[in-house]
Amino acid sequence: MKRFFALVLVLAVAAGAGFGVWFLYIRPIRVDIAHSERNVPVQVFGLGTVEARVASQVGFKIAGVLVDLQADVGDHVAKGAVLARLDNHEQQAVVARAKAAVEQAQANLQKATASVDKANANYANAKNINERRQKLAQTNIASVEQAESAKAARDAAMADLNLANSDMLVAMAAISDAKAQEQQQTVILDFHTLTAPYDAMVAGRLKELGSALNAGQPVFSLVDPKTIWVLAFIDESKAGDIKVGEPAEIVLRSHPNQRLKGKVARIEPESDRVNEERRVEVAFDKIPDNASLGEQAEVYITTARLPQALLVPEAAISGIGNGRGTVWMVEDKKLQQREVTLGHRLLDGRYEVTGGVPDNAVVVSRVDDIAKGFAQMPSGLRVGREAIISGERRR
Repeated sequence: MKRFFALVLVLAVAAGAGFGVWFLYIRPIRVDIAHSERNVPVQVFGLGTVEARVASQVGFKIAGVLVDLQADVGDHVAKGAVLARLDNHEQQAVVARAKAAVEQAQANLQKATASVDKANANYANAKNINERRQKLAQTNIASVEQAESAKAARDAAMADLNLANSDMLVAMAAISDAKAQEQQQTVILDFHTLTAPYDAMVAGRLKELGSALNAGQPVFSLVDPKTIWVLAFIDESKAGDIKVGEPAEIVLRSHPNQRLKGKVARIEPESDRVNEERRVEVAFDKIPDNASLGEQAEVYITTARLPQALLVPEAAISGIGNGRGTVWMVEDKKLQQREVTLGHRLLDGRYEVTGGVPDNAVVVSRVDDIAKGFAQMPSGLRVGREAIISGERRR
């Protein structure tokens, strides 16, 4: 009886082992196959942040005390709009004094002009008297002494005229200097008012009322909202195919389920030497209203489109290198292993198979079996084993 049970046990073990061998190595294995797809985008991925191409910090050219603020964070301001003012009472007095100096110089010019007119009249009179006395002296009607006195009076009148003309030129120069001083002080007065240099959005207000400012100290951070884009960092090994103008998709962290259209606007010529990444600026086709500067963004740049491509998961390819790899195929319902040429690698981990697939063969993409996966069942895949393609019935 014991021998009988031992024999039954041996037979059961042998049957189980035989079934296991059949199940793992002999029975037909069910597999999924790769299919060709049309219009496949080849994309490069990068992480970045939302930035503005035109951004600046603005402040006053002079020192002073901040007494007026007319803009705050988030405001949109037009070019030339007043943003802030400094206390300008002292400078207003300086400008008023400069204007008074101009008026005084103009009065001095009028005085000098009148002196010129008077000197002209005196010279004309002295000239006429001299001419008469000289004629009378020639006919002995007037004495030589009288003629010489008339000539001296004419020369003195001419000197007075020349002096008056010089005074008028000095007065005219004084007006030019006074006007220049007035213009300079008016410009300095204008420096007490801070205006927007372009149509901008206020990104930051750095000072508050009553602050004592040094010359050039920033008061506002401004950005041009029309220049908002994404500064993306692309791995150098993936960035070689990127070109300006190529289409892109942008996913903001605040809207993870929304893909915004854009395009490559600029590729910076200098890469990050530490992270080995290239800086690529991607512009929005339509800048979102809720874009936040500094927000993290994902960028997907389409570098090519494949009209038709056979795509195989990376897990189904072994020995990848130098544009080649080895895959399992089904030929005449039997498994075969062949080397193929590889093209683009997609972001989802699939490779484009560009050559090496016979006309009567299909590429295995996945083992669709009870014990799934290439890694979990390496011995189950062997050349010559019968394979059943998923979706087909065994005849």
